[in-house]
Amino acid sequence: MRLDTLTNSIGEWLRGTGPDSDIVMSSRVRLARNLAQFPFVSRATEQDRADTERVLRERIAAVPVGRELDYIDVGHLAEIDRRFLVERQLISREHADAQGARGVAIDRLEQVSLMINEEDHLRIQCMHSGLDLHGAWEQIKVVDDQIERVVSYAFHPRWGYLTACPTNVGTGIRVSVMLHLPALVITRQIDKVFRSLHKISLAVRGLYGEGSQAMGDFYQISNQTTLGRTEDELVQQVADVVPVLIDYERRARDFLVRETQQNVHDQVSRAYGILRTAQTISNEETMQLLSRVRMGVLLGLIGDVKLSDINSLLIRTQPAHLQKLRGGDEDSSDDIERARYLRHHFEGGDSQSRASAN
Repeated sequence: MRLDTLTNSIGEWLRGTGPDSDIVMSSRVRLARNLAQFPFVSRATEQDRADTERVLRERIAAVPVGRELDYIDVGHLAEIDRRFLVERQLISREHADAQGARGVAIDRLEQVSLMINEEDHLRIQCMHSGLDLHGAWEQIKVVDDQIERVVSYAFHPRWGYLTACPTNVGTGIRVSVMLHLPALVITRQIDKVFRSLHKISLAVRGLYGEGSQAMGDFYQISNQTTLGRTEDELVQQVADVVPVLIDYERRARDFLVRETQQNVHDQVSRAYGILRTAQTISNEETMQLLSRVRMGVLLGLIGDVKLSDINSLLIRTQPAHLQKLRGGDEDSSDDIERARYLRHHFEGGDSQSRASAN
């Protein structure tokens, strides 16, 4: 697969077409798996990692789902291309920064991503637009079952799937949703909500998962427990909580419109104006301003911007995407180039981006 193809498109999860996609950006299910005949990645030699990568690449390509995937040799990518895949949510930061043989197989819609030789031999990921955890779970089960027919997973009758990190032992599943919660942040209710989530063993992370900071009021909510409960129970645990969070956020948005409409409209208008006219702008400020504009679009305060365009800009204004879009030129400042790209987009010049979002 040519990464240029990804540069000029957006994944299905960014289109904003899934259920409750005004608040739930994406639903993701991830499985951690290891091959029985090889040592864990952290204990593997360079040859072990190369053999693991070769076996998984060949076996995956032989199953029906594998024939629909394009394989990328991450180990031989330039740093900018690895960072690009991280920004695209197709590989993790750990996978990008690792050493030795490793790869990723992805589908055309960017729903399915198979990371080889990340922390575990295989990380299977399915990501859908909006609140669609059950759809992602049903899809990933098919992928996992097909792969398990052609490889032997490390599995213990009592402990379940064996993984490099003890917190993944058992089902090896991580169920997560990415939420946009600007109104809860503005009304200062977000910390109370997060304390409640921690009490029921749900983790709160930033845009890029574990170890990342929240930017632009985007948060990932996921399960912490993988042992002692079935996959269906863990999927349902997260699926039961998300509608409550959606309701809290919608109530907070209604309150803002009802009680402080002029102030909210002012925040949204200022954010929109800066994005359209700034001569230099940081990644962090861009995320925060896009968050406000996204809320404004959904509240009907801005009528000439598509939700899918804002979702796309959240990714396209990240550093590696900007560099790819300008042809790998590192001479220009990211902050200057980001401002130029945003001005060009809102002036209607980013026709390619708009066309790919439709």
